Amino acid sequence: MKQLTLTQTTPLIQEKDGTVRVTGSRVTLDTVVGAFKKGATAEQIQDSFPSLSLQAIYGTIAYYLEHKADVEEYLKLRREEAAAIRREIESQQDTDGFRARIRAHRAFRHELKI
Repeated sequence: MKQLTLTQTTPLIQEKDGTVRVTGSRVTLDTVVGAFKKGATAEQIQDSFPSLSLQAIYGTIAYYLEHKADVEEYLKLRREEAAAIRREIESQQDTDGFRARIRAHRAFRHELKI
């Protein structure tokens, strides 16, 4: 009987900053898993990301399904990091000054009846 190798190569790589991407692409694990969780098939994901092979997409989905708890924890941490960065950026922006400039511009345009 033919002996099969029962190991599988994961089509994912973790970058130094912690981001997990599909090997050979800039597409993140977050992106593929997010599309899959929204109901997209591997073929539909490939339509959106033609640089990914079906093999890589199916491998990524298989990895997610086999390591769901770990991947969900990773995704949760990524969302928290993104929220923290968003809050930091928003706290550094001068929205009051920006709004004042917009209002002044609108008033000027209204005076000119543009």
